[in-house]
Formats: sequence, C-alpha cells, structure tokens
Amino acid sequence: VSSSQLSAQKLADSVGGLIQEEGWQTVQAKCTECHSAQMIIQNSGSRAVWKSRILWMQETQGLGELSGDTENAILIYLANNYGPKEASRRSGLAVHLMPANPLESTN
Repeated sequence: VSSSQLSAQKLADSVGGLIQEEGWQTVQAKCTECHSAQMIIQNSGSRAVWKSRILWMQETQGLGELSGDTENAILIYLANNYGPKEASRRSGLAVHLMPANPLESTN
C-alpha cells in the first residue's frame, strides 16, 4: 500500500467510506441515492469504465439524466480515487513452490 493510498484511506468519509477528495460530496449525494458507498469502494476502473457503468445504470436501473458538470465531476472523482487496480489477483506460485502433480508420469 502506497503512502498516497494510506493518506486517502485516512480521509475516508466516516459514514460511507468514500475518500474525501474533490467531488466526493457529489458522488455521495448522487450515487448513494440508489446504492451504498460500498458498491463504489469495492469497484475500480478507468474513466471510460465508470462512464459505461453510469450508462448501464441509466439504461437498466432507472438512473436519471445527469447534468454535464455533475457527470464530469463524478467521473473525475471515481477515476482519480477508484481507478484501475494494478492487479486484482495475487501472482501465481513459482514453479519450485508448486506441489508434485500426483497424476504426472514419473517414467
């Protein structure tokens, strides 16, 4: 965990858990009308990914039209604070750490 991630975690909203950076109150007001902040926190993505999620919510979940300024503020906040993760899974085990395969022929 980087020092910037630690400092961001320290600034998380004590109620919803959102990182308190520019735009967080807009996200809190607009996004948590329908779902908890945890839905945001457990996800990540680029601006394009977050935009696609907003479009999906508008097309299928009843999210209304957002003004251009509001949508832009939300997208900037989400991409900056919940951007793509470097890796979502741990790396595989090194070959020398793998157990013997009982089905492998020893001939």
